[in-house]
Amino acid sequence: MASRAPVATGRLLMGVQKWYYNLSGFNKLGLMREDTLHEDSDVKEAVRRLPEKVYNDRMFRIKRALDLSMKMQILPKTQWTKYEEDVNYLSPYLEEVIRERKEREEWMKK
Repeated sequence: MASRAPVATGRLLMGVQKWYYNLSGFNKLGLMREDTLHEDSDVKEAVRRLPEKVYNDRMFRIKRALDLSMKMQILPKTQWTKYEEDVNYLSPYLEEVIRERKEREEWMKK
């Protein structure tokens, strides 16, 4: 019984994550989690470094979400972004930008 507890806990945690993901609402507009990040200077630089196709996909999702929001509508359920489809497309670029900024700050201290 004790050996099954981590598996059950993992499934429960995944269920809670999916529930919260659907509760947040951005997926009903076709957005991904990283489309909703507050755009500070680090995020803007990371977005600038995205490959063209990824950048264009991001802009399409954001423009569509703005349009739907202005019309007070949501997408049909078949077009909602699913938890499993939400990938961290911006994180690698953002981590690199933050690492470079910290390195630059350390260099300026010397």
